[in-house]
Amino acid sequence: MKTGRAVEVDDYLAGLFVGEDEVLAKALAASAAAGLPPIAVSAMQGKLLYLLARTCAARRILEIGTLGGYSAIWLGRALPRAGRLISLEIDAKHAAVARKNLDAAGLADVVTIHVAPALTTLDRMIEEGAEAFDLIFIDADKPNNSEYVQRALKLSRSGTLIVVDNVVRDGAVVDAKSDDPNVVGTRRCLEMMARERRLRTTVLQTVGAKGYDGFALAMVV
Repeated sequence: MKTGRAVEVDDYLAGLFVGEDEVLAKALAASAAAGLPPIAVSAMQGKLLYLLARTCAARRILEIGTLGGYSAIWLGRALPRAGRLISLEIDAKHAAVARKNLDAAGLADVVTIHVAPALTTLDRMIEEGAEAFDLIFIDADKPNNSEYVQRALKLSRSGTLIVVDNVVRDGAVVDAKSDDPNVVGTRRCLEMMARERRLRTTVLQTVGAKGYDGFALAMVV
């Protein structure tokens, strides 16, 4: 649940560490004007993704779930000159908005958006022997999260960082009896990640402009 103080703190921190960013602000405004749901990562979460990508010196990034391209802008900015970001989006309208936002951010030549069910695209990439990614950000339909992580492992190398968004869900993740598909899918994904010997995983709980939630962070070993 959002709290007034948590939002105030998020706004204060974003003012310090993100500041006024016309490109990001216009991307959010364009997404809202197009009727996209307001579920993009917050400014501070976007900055975290940027820092994670820079820390692991990512040259190839995979994003599952494009929406309006807000997180793709953050990740695209973290890439070196020859870096590439591939983003997967099922909704053609969302992809069209994202492409315009990425073009306005000067990242049209850096980010490629594939419009199709993500599992279809992932399976094709695996079959074609796509080069491993350095960072994979998963922020799409939650019931398929465990499937996304399993595919991500096949598109990874030792040292690849996998980030899964929205894994705390206002605390509902602890409810083993929940019939909410998003909670069920999240629990299934986290339990699979805990069993997976190729992953070293932790979860960071977050509170702020996006309410009470969290990220799963996993390194492939």
